[in-house]
Amino acid sequence: MESAIIRVQDFTAAYGSRVILEGLNFEVKAGEVFVILGGSGCGKSTLLKNLIGLYPPAKGTIEIAGQKFSGATVEEQRKVLQQIGVTYQSGALFGSMTLSENVELVLEEFTELPREARRVIAWMKLKLVGLEKFLHHLPSEVSGGMQKRAALARAMALDPKILFLDEPSAGLDPITSAELDALILQLNESLGLTFVVVTHELASIYAIADRVIMLDGKTKSIVAEGKPEELRDHSENELVRQFFRREVRKS
Repeated sequence: MESAIIRVQDFTAAYGSRVILEGLNFEVKAGEVFVILGGSGCGKSTLLKNLIGLYPPAKGTIEIAGQKFSGATVEEQRKVLQQIGVTYQSGALFGSMTLSENVELVLEEFTELPREARRVIAWMKLKLVGLEKFLHHLPSEVSGGMQKRAALARAMALDPKILFLDEPSAGLDPITSAELDALILQLNESLGLTFVVVTHELASIYAIADRVIMLDGKTKSIVAEGKPEELRDHSENELVRQFFRREVRKS
């Protein structure tokens, strides 16, 4: 865990004239589990959308795996996109497709592999998340936790270096959420994947995060960076301490 695989410099995000985040600078190291957190409306999802290329920065640069993502050509961005995988809060699986077909769809779009090879790879990816016995099930036929795992398998279809996870524990019970956390750590350790996770679930943050940044909607900036336990115990920022200790804000 040495070199930076993501670099964000002088980053500003805005919707028209409305500035959401301003002047952000941070790095994500290769092989770490990096968590973006903060209260509701602080800009977590906006930052994620910029990181995965859905929106261009209003200002500043984003560099992924040594390549500038912001301001790149369509072809350059496509090359970067093949090095990342994304899961969304809802899972975003296609309901009319089986779990295997959901994974195969990515391979069909980005590779020229024959159908049988795509099926084998889909089986391998679903096996990595413990779903090899559910290849032919529709998303509606499996649990919410299994849908999240299938979405993770689809995100890994192209063997990406980085996985971006948007609120992976949302809607899950505590046991299923803990199982998903364990899977993230297992994939991080066994495959050396870098994870960028957007969440406000404290249990998950403590369980998986090597390092976090905390965003603040009022200042539109990063108000804390470091290991969650250190921020909880030693941060001089009252807002940060309250977040990590689940304390009610003083009026």
